Amino acid sequence: MSITVVYPGTFDPVTNGHSDLVERAARLFDHLIVGVAGYPGATKRPVFTLDERVALCADVLGHLPNVEVRPFENLLADFVNECGAQVILRGLRAVSDFEHEFQLASMNRQLVPGVETMFLTPAEQYAYISSSLVREVAALGGDVTRFVHPCVQRALDERMARS
Repeated sequence: MSITVVYPGTFDPVTNGHSDLVERAARLFDHLIVGVAGYPGATKRPVFTLDERVALCADVLGHLPNVEVRPFENLLADFVNECGAQVILRGLRAVSDFEHEFQLASMNRQLVPGVETMFLTPAEQYAYISSSLVREVAALGGDVTRFVHPCVQRALDERMARS
């Protein structure tokens, strides 16, 4: 049986923690779709556009033959159905993530009953990395080279120079 998994997120920007999870999950599943979520109607403004985030993810993860990067701006449950996925992959960095992720998994179980949610924890060296922290450090002129792929570093440098 071929198993397809969707790893959803905003990936603003994609970090080494994200790529660590994708690389490890790509060894476990036949087909992994990185679903880059848009911000329809959101008050939060991303640093990168949806197209830019998709392109950065594709650049960072392009070496993995069974990984596909796709944008989505609809309900995750609908996107998962469109992809024909059997699993939703989520990352857990800390115990503080669990309550929110548990609620999301429970809601998704109601919306797409045949789809399971699986949690992976990042490698220890990435457990503290989040996109929001990377954005904040970059915005304040800090060095984020240890936290992101070089192409993401360049994109952040260019974006922050324009801000």
